[in-house]
Amino acid sequence: MLKIFGAVGSGSVPIEATLRLLRIPYEVIEAVTWESEEARKQVEPVNPLRQVPALVLPSGEIVTESAAILIYLADLYPQARLAPGLNDPKRAQYLRWMAYVSAAIYAFAWIKDDPMRIAASKEDAPRVIDRVYNRIADCWRKMDEQITPSHYVLGDELSVLDLYVTVISRFGPWRTRFYENAPKMAEVVRRVDADPRLKEFWAKRFPFHEGWERR
Repeated sequence: MLKIFGAVGSGSVPIEATLRLLRIPYEVIEAVTWESEEARKQVEPVNPLRQVPALVLPSGEIVTESAAILIYLADLYPQARLAPGLNDPKRAQYLRWMAYVSAAIYAFAWIKDDPMRIAASKEDAPRVIDRVYNRIADCWRKMDEQITPSHYVLGDELSVLDLYVTVISRFGPWRTRFYENAPKMAEVVRRVDADPRLKEFWAKRFPFHEGWERR
């Protein structure tokens, strides 16, 4: 069985959703690394950066980095059609945007978890977060301007890119601002939010509570 080090409402959620859609059994080892030194120590043997997600394969091999894990799983099970194949004309843009979401947007989680990692003082920390949120919103806007989605980001078929965007867009600066800056992708993420195959999954791993879009 696959094991994934993750946490509710974290970057492990799109990976868990992918495994759910693939109907692959897996075990989640809960580790809220941004809140607990104990959790960070728990994750350290599988990821020296002490952060989730980390996937442990049945062979014992470890895969980290959310985009890499998603790409790996989609390619491992091509029959599920959760990613464009190697010869698909959409493959290049799929890889481009997977890397973009990871590097240009999700990477800021390291600062958001603890702005004192780069802030000059505690007084400066709120300004750091504001700047991070502005940058994230701008990156979503630039992505939205360059894509022509249909039902989903790449066309008419759900891909791991859609799962990735859907989850990461729920992080700060939160969905309301995402909707404003990425109106084309707004319809995509709402569609993924409402996917009946994931209804029970979302309720357990990233629940929709009152006011969640404006948190």
